[in-house]
Amino acid sequence: MREYVVVFLVAMAVSYLLTVVAREIALRTGAVARVRDRDVHDEPIPYLGGLAMLGGLVAAYLVARELPFLSTGAGEFVFRDAGVVIGAGALICAVGVLDDLFELDALTKLGGQLLAAGFLVAFGVQFYFFTVPGGEVFSLDAAQGALLTGFLVIATVNAVNFVDGLDGLAAGVVGIGALAFFLYCYQLTSINDTSRATTAALLTVALAGACAGFLPHNINPARLFMGDSGSMLIGLVLSAGAVTLTGQFNEVDLSQGSGSGGDASLVLLLPILLPVAILVVPLLDLVLAVVRRTRAGRSPFAPDKQHLHHRLLEIGHSQRRAVFIMWLWAGLVAFGTVLVSLYSGPIVVGGGVAATLLTVAFTFLLPRLHRPAVEA
Repeated sequence: MREYVVVFLVAMAVSYLLTVVAREIALRTGAVARVRDRDVHDEPIPYLGGLAMLGGLVAAYLVARELPFLSTGAGEFVFRDAGVVIGAGALICAVGVLDDLFELDALTKLGGQLLAAGFLVAFGVQFYFFTVPGGEVFSLDAAQGALLTGFLVIATVNAVNFVDGLDGLAAGVVGIGALAFFLYCYQLTSINDTSRATTAALLTVALAGACAGFLPHNINPARLFMGDSGSMLIGLVLSAGAVTLTGQFNEVDLSQGSGSGGDASLVLLLPILLPVAILVVPLLDLVLAVVRRTRAGRSPFAPDKQHLHHRLLEIGHSQRRAVFIMWLWAGLVAFGTVLVSLYSGPIVVGGGVAATLLTVAFTFLLPRLHRPAVEA
């Protein structure tokens, strides 16, 4: 665990320091977010925060290769797969940089996302099996694994891009999700008494560190946005980290993952479910936006100011509080899913109920008790 803490701190420190460099590059190249009607910021903000997070991920990877436990306890495939994911992340980050500079059309960005997902599959980072409730395991052939991998990666990339609407929101949600998945990976190896060194654990703890290092510059009032270079990068690393898990465990190991009383079918499905569960709030927001716009006779892609974060602002939350509320929901879903999959019992159930009630109270009662100073 200590070496994972080191990886987290390296990613956090390097991302924090490189954010200053990324901001200067953005200002010099004109990669700046202009103020639009649907935005909540009222002055132009530089993009390219993704470059800083990519630097943090690369630094964490290089340091991990030199740490005694990870360098000797990990199989050769652990660092190989992690390198493939970071390479695909660099590719999609480059596409995002071009979009931040030149505003690429949606089809071109989708092509870049497909290219990055294809890079993962070409080097063996893909699903090899999955299960359904009841414990039945389905092995996937190469084509099926590639399609499922591409779908999950591209869906997660776009969901993170979609949630990036308030200062600190996307980085916080993904950072929380990455920590939850790291806990899942680490506890799964502990329960099965296998090596703690896995690609999924390495990537998710590094991703959590990179998000933590970026947040001080991105929390309201933001001095830098991650832009598409950042949102697509962290979405890919989160989903690809989950994908690597089925390539490093066999079906028997994963089916024993609920040795502490959890739901075995959830253990097997979690690499697919968790990236979706973490982003359930933005995905719900996406579905509601499509329904809302099509019912009004508008294009599903037409922008508006009726997203969930806009509604939180309308009911009385400040920007920072709205972000905190959405962090709470992300943490509730992510950590709740992990705990239910690994453990069971009255403590888990009681803790989940208490956390849910607390989150609901913060969401709906806090605006009535303490309204923002401007409104007062």
